[in-house]
Amino acid sequence: MNRYFYIDAEGKQQGTFAPDELRQVNVKRETLVWTQGMEQWKRAEEVSELSFLFAAPAAGQEAAHAAPSYPAHHEQPAAPYGTQNYQPMPKTWLVESILVTILPFILCSSFLSLLGIIGIVYAAQVESFFNRGDFVASAEASRSAGKWTKIALWIAIGWLLLMVVAAILFFVFVGSVAGLGELLNT
Repeated sequence: MNRYFYIDAEGKQQGTFAPDELRQVNVKRETLVWTQGMEQWKRAEEVSELSFLFAAPAAGQEAAHAAPSYPAHHEQPAAPYGTQNYQPMPKTWLVESILVTILPFILCSSFLSLLGIIGIVYAAQVESFFNRGDFVASAEASRSAGKWTKIALWIAIGWLLLMVVAAILFFVFVGSVAGLGELLNT
């Protein structure tokens, strides 16, 4: 079952909603809706999956509490409205990827930390995929963002350790040269 966005009376995008949830928010025939796979926004009455929203209620049923009449190719939902289990949005890694990209570059001049930009790109996709209802792509983008953020973090740690070792070796070398010079002068 697709999840839909719609444009409300104020012109703002709302979503995502399952078709039966659109009845609760009073989507009208002329309301613009969109779901993954559609090339452009359409009026709700033009979408065959939403035709049950505009069917006249049977005699004896109240319009506000009418059960949705699903087309033949849809099954009735197993759980009533409000009890469905929705997946939580995966971790975006956006803040972490920005920090491990910028801070090592500024502090250590490590150009390799710029690999964290790849993490930023994937992190920016997580919420977008999730809001479109593409949970698999959202989880994959989160996994990739985490991977590249960790790679950039380990590069930054390695670069910092390399700088510390270089500083220690420099002071040891300068100290030994100074000690050798004192021996030669005596």
